[in-house]
Amino acid sequence: MAKETLVVVSKVKEYVKEQGMQTSETAVEALSNAVRELLDKAIARAKDNGRQTVKDRDI
Repeated sequence: MAKETLVVVSKVKEYVKEQGMQTSETAVEALSNAVRELLDKAIARAKDNGRQTVKDRDI
């Protein structure tokens, strides 16, 4: 089962296009996976600090 996309595909493609480039579907998937990893680390840090809220300093 594919994981849910965590980024707004149209916004990612628009940003990349503004830089004169094109975006592949695999790039969007990789970006979403990177966001997932970043969030997992931030969640773990918040839990380690006894919080239920992820804050900017956790990222």
